Amino acid sequence: MTDSCTISAHGTEVPAELLGLLQPTSANATGEAMREQIEQHGYLYMPAALDREAVLAARAEVFGRLAEVGEIAEPVCDGISTGTSRRGEVVEDLGIFWKSVSEGSALRSVTHAGPIVELMQRLLGGDVKPYDFLWLRAMHRGRASAYHFDHVYMNRGTANLFSVWTPLGDIQLEEGPIALVEGSHLWDDLIAEYRDFDVEQDTSRPGHVTLDPVGLAKQRGTRLLTAEFRAGDVLVFPMFNLHGSLDNRSAEGRVRISCDTRYQLASDKFDQRWIGENPIGHGSGYASLSGAQPATSDPLFR
Repeated sequence: MTDSCTISAHGTEVPAELLGLLQPTSANATGEAMREQIEQHGYLYMPAALDREAVLAARAEVFGRLAEVGEIAEPVCDGISTGTSRRGEVVEDLGIFWKSVSEGSALRSVTHAGPIVELMQRLLGGDVKPYDFLWLRAMHRGRASAYHFDHVYMNRGTANLFSVWTPLGDIQLEEGPIALVEGSHLWDDLIAEYRDFDVEQDTSRPGHVTLDPVGLAKQRGTRLLTAEFRAGDVLVFPMFNLHGSLDNRSAEGRVRISCDTRYQLASDKFDQRWIGENPIGHGSGYASLSGAQPATSDPLFR
């Protein structure tokens, strides 16, 4: 890990002793070995599981669309924010625009076809189907994701559902990659608080668990696990693994881009909110995602 810059989570510096590395699993592991890894550690971190050039093509496709609305500078593959946006001026419908970006052919060839399908079939032991809805995230400098369990957002289908986090490019620690809270998949007390929680049916509390992952890690005697990811890596974890992201503190203003895909057995019950040509999601489809909004750099961590 680099010690050349401050690594923080939601504005709080992460002490070195609270920051750990994800342990890799071979992309050629058997399904049994993958299931054992998830049961023990709560995740699969598989470097170079996907075709790197295909992932970089997806990166270029997404950043090309963001360049069209003035948010990414040339050359687009560098992913440097302009600090401005024309999206609100040139896009008639923000939700439709973000849906079109999320359904780009190069992106979908990475998330919904190819090596990831074979990998998830091995893990789940049968034919699989991903959700049609894709969670695409373009995290500008100063941004971070809250720490949460995915279950509360997609709990009306099978419980045997997995998140696949795919970095669309190489991501350094200071650019705010995903971080898992070590051992949180075994925290029965906290999991019990969220097992029957549906964010649409209960609006009395937020969906996320905390905006202070450093404090939580200290309280629980654990660490935040992450890595310096490369295009082609994937991270797979179940619905009850507490995760969020580190802060994007890129000195160059590089946007951290990644996406979340959900996979399950094709024969299992689906949460219908995320399936079909026009998934409704939490009521407004892709318009409900933060990525649908015009994006500029936030000066919070400057």
